[in-house]
Amino acid sequence: MASPFPSPLVRSLKSRIAREVVGLFNDPAKGEAPVTRRQDGLFGAGSVAWRVHGDVTSMLVGGVSGLLLQMLHPAVLAGVWDHSNFRADMHGRLKRTARFIALTTYGGRDEAEAAIARVRRIHVQVTGTLPDGTPYAANDPALLAWVHVTEATSFLAGWRRYGEPRMTRADQDRYFAEMADMATALGADPAPRSRAAAAVLIRTMRGDLRVDDRTREVARLVLDQKPASPAIAPMQALTMQAGIDLLPEWARTMHGFSGPGIAAPLVRAGTFGIAQTLRWAFA
Repeated sequence: MASPFPSPLVRSLKSRIAREVVGLFNDPAKGEAPVTRRQDGLFGAGSVAWRVHGDVTSMLVGGVSGLLLQMLHPAVLAGVWDHSNFRADMHGRLKRTARFIALTTYGGRDEAEAAIARVRRIHVQVTGTLPDGTPYAANDPALLAWVHVTEATSFLAGWRRYGEPRMTRADQDRYFAEMADMATALGADPAPRSRAAAAVLIRTMRGDLRVDDRTREVARLVLDQKPASPAIAPMQALTMQAGIDLLPEWARTMHGFSGPGIAAPLVRAGTFGIAQTLRWAFA
């Protein structure tokens, strides 16, 4: 009979995997440590958000898909293009986004509200003009709604594909309702409170979406970024492919990505294998 206690080798392997992944979301140079789960936050342990956002792989895949959707809006893209050093610090930008999600999901109410206030202060400074002369502002409620709905839709889609394929429709709607409260706090309007309302909002805004050379460059930088360490290179490459696969067909077409094709089962099986490994490592 196998011992119920893991061997030192197994413990070492689990620790190494967990350490590499934790490093993706926290910057020790800035004194950052993993966010501690607190019951006095915006959601709590019984929330759907805790369940969805707690799975590393589905969040990574959903995050890639969400970014590719968000940048299809020219004003959202312009905010990144004009006001960030994404070319030199893509990893830093992604870490900051991941930490914001962790703080607002699992941190205490004080931590979550401080993170939201910090983002709102940054948004006030992000203004400019599109190449066609149209002004934009990051605190525009409609733009914030687009960022929110694409993010929430993608995170949920990632979780349903790689974590909970039989998730009930009621729980999916609960997730949107929970996330709508945070979106409203950030200034988004409208903030859909159900999966159906989210789909309507995306359909409504599709007429504003565009692809140009800047879209293609930012997408390339997201998908081709150098891994933070050689150990995670295979996981990152598969995650990027899974993120493209998760996109709705119309978005893949706009970006010029080929459809999943015959490789889709391999991408999904490989990504599910990564998800299982990371769940084991963090258990």
